[in-house]
Amino acid sequence: MNPTEGKNRRPALEAGTQHSPTKTPFYRRLIEEPSGRSEKGDELRGWPSPGIDAADLLAPTRFHWSVPQQKRDCARMKYRRLGKAGIKVSELSLGSWLTFGNQISDDVAESLMIEAYENGVNFFDNAEGYAQGRSELVMGKILNKVGWPRDTWLVSSKVFFGSAPQPQKPNQYGLSRKHVFEACHDAMNRLRVDYLDLYFCHRPDPETPIEETVRAMSDLIAQGKVLYWGTSEWSAQEITQAHAVARQFDLVPPTAEQPHYNMLVRERVEKEYSRIYDELGIGTTTWSPLASGVLTGKYNNGVPKETRLSFQANSWLRDRFTQEQIGKAGRLGEIAADLGISQAVLAVAWCLKNPRVSTVILGASKIAQLKETLTASDAAEKLSPDVLERIEDIVQNKPQIND
Repeated sequence: MNPTEGKNRRPALEAGTQHSPTKTPFYRRLIEEPSGRSEKGDELRGWPSPGIDAADLLAPTRFHWSVPQQKRDCARMKYRRLGKAGIKVSELSLGSWLTFGNQISDDVAESLMIEAYENGVNFFDNAEGYAQGRSELVMGKILNKVGWPRDTWLVSSKVFFGSAPQPQKPNQYGLSRKHVFEACHDAMNRLRVDYLDLYFCHRPDPETPIEETVRAMSDLIAQGKVLYWGTSEWSAQEITQAHAVARQFDLVPPTAEQPHYNMLVRERVEKEYSRIYDELGIGTTTWSPLASGVLTGKYNNGVPKETRLSFQANSWLRDRFTQEQIGKAGRLGEIAADLGISQAVLAVAWCLKNPRVSTVILGASKIAQLKETLTASDAAEKLSPDVLERIEDIVQNKPQIND
C-alpha cells in the first residue's frame, strides 16, 4: 500500500460520534475571538474587511479549540499568521530535534504529539537530518495512526544535511536541485503525507547558486508537493537575494525563516532581520527557546544525569554556553518565582512577547515538560513592561538597532 494512503486522508465524520484521541481524532471547531469571547460557536467570525490596515494583518489572532471541559482551561491556544502568508500557525508548536527516533521511545513521542494537538498545537516540525530520517519515520507513523483530519495540522521537513549515513556521497546533501527534489519525496514517504505544508532549506549552501535552489522550491510548490517554503539560519542578505531571484524569474519566494532565538541569542531575529520583516513579509518559526535547557535553571549547579547536555553525543552543545550565561539563567529564576511560574515557562513566554515570532518550537522528552511549557501562552500576559525591563537588566544583551 502506498504509505500516503493511510489515515491522513481526511476520515469521514459521523455527526454526534464521540472519538478517542488516541485512536480517532477528537473533532473540534475553530472559533475566532476578536474580543476574547465568542457569541456563536459554529462559524469563523471577524475576517479582515477590505479596508483593514496592512499592519493589522500581521497581528496575532486568537482562536481556541472547542474541547471537553477538563481540557478547556489549558487549550486556549493563540494562532499567528506566518508573516504575510494566509496560513496560521499555533504560537506554540512541537519539534522533534534530538528526541524522536533518538532519545525517546515511539510511545513517548506519540503521547507528546497527542498532548500538543489536544492543546491546540497545529504545527509539527521535522527535518531529514534529525536522527538520519528516523525522526520523520516516527512522526509519520504517529500521524498515520491517530488519523487527525489533514486540514487541522501542519508538518514540515528541512533539507540540507541529508539523511544518508556518513560518509555521504556528493549528492546526498546540500541544496542542489537533485537533492532538494529527492529529499522532498523521501520526507513525504517517511511522514506518510501527500504534500509538505512547509519545506525549509536547513542552511545556506555556498556550493549551489541561490537561483537553482529557489527554482527547485518553486517547482515543488507548482507540483503541489510543497505549500510554502522557507529558510533556516540564513542571513538577511541571503533571504533578500532569494526574494530578488524569485521576482526576477517569476518564482515563489520563501515565506518563513527558522532562526535560533531565546533570551541568550537575539542579534539575528531582533536586529539583522528587522528590515526584512516588513519589506519581504517573512514569518519566523523559532527554535531552542530554552537554550538547550540552560534557561530552565537545571544547569545552575552542574549538569544533572539524563539531561540533554549530559549525553556525550551532545558535548558540542555544552561548549556553546559560558558560565556567565548560566549565571544569568540562575538570576532569572527570581523573576519567575515572583510571577509564580517556572523558568522554562518564563523563557518561552518571553519569546512570545516578540510580535515578529510566528511560532515558538517546543522540544520535550517527557509529557510533564510539554504540559509545563504549553502554559506559556497565558504566562506571557504576566510579562509587563516592568518585568521585561527586569529581564533586560539581567541578560544585558539587547541588540541596538540603528534607524
